[in-house]
Amino acid sequence: MPHPVLIVLHQEHSSPGRIGRLLTERGYRLDIRRPCLGETLPATLAEHSGAIIFGGPQSANDCHAYVRSEIDWIGVPLAEGKPYLGICLGAQMLARHLGAPVARHPEGLVEIGYYPIRATQAGAALLAEGGVGEGGVAEIAWPEHVYHWHNEGFALPAGAELLAEGEAFPNQAFRYGPAALGIQFHPEVTHHMMCRWTVTAADSFHLPGARPPRAHFVDRLQHDGRIRLWLDAFLDRWLASGQPMAAE
Repeated sequence: MPHPVLIVLHQEHSSPGRIGRLLTERGYRLDIRRPCLGETLPATLAEHSGAIIFGGPQSANDCHAYVRSEIDWIGVPLAEGKPYLGICLGAQMLARHLGAPVARHPEGLVEIGYYPIRATQAGAALLAEGGVGEGGVAEIAWPEHVYHWHNEGFALPAGAELLAEGEAFPNQAFRYGPAALGIQFHPEVTHHMMCRWTVTAADSFHLPGARPPRAHFVDRLQHDGRIRLWLDAFLDRWLASGQPMAAE
């Protein structure tokens, strides 16, 4: 049985959603930690297959001790060559760890709902690197629309490779080194999670650029199938990206 995947969440009732289900279907146990509730992160990932830091209402610019500790902790998977995936806040934390700023849109725009993204050449090649498809061509393309819920974005860190771009927030996904990936959007969101978010965070819909609640569910019917297919292949590529730890 493979080592578990470390799952970092930022609220008491948060869930890894679809990603958690896909990992367990692949035989991975989930080691769920919530630093915001005082739970610690491991000093090494020697007993983990990788780590995922999910989103949350916090900002990567917050001065909370656990936020600063999480950002610093990202050095563990980077140093050990273990797969790291940052989703929304987790991607912004990776950017901050690498020295890139995280900030609000200069015009105050947000992305709440489904918005278009475009894969770069590097992003389009990502699944092919993982051996998906025939003749080195990936069978599963990046989705054209993805689900967002954020009011801040990250600059591209020095040495990182842009994988996908958007309109209001140009940097949507990037890779740093062979095994660290950050994505600004939320492929993990299930229908149940969307119902909860649109109710508990309903005060966000007045923000400039936010899609109205009904559009979230209508757009999901159109776009979620491609997101599911992409995520299935993307996770396989990510899980295979880890490098063996150097012998001491």
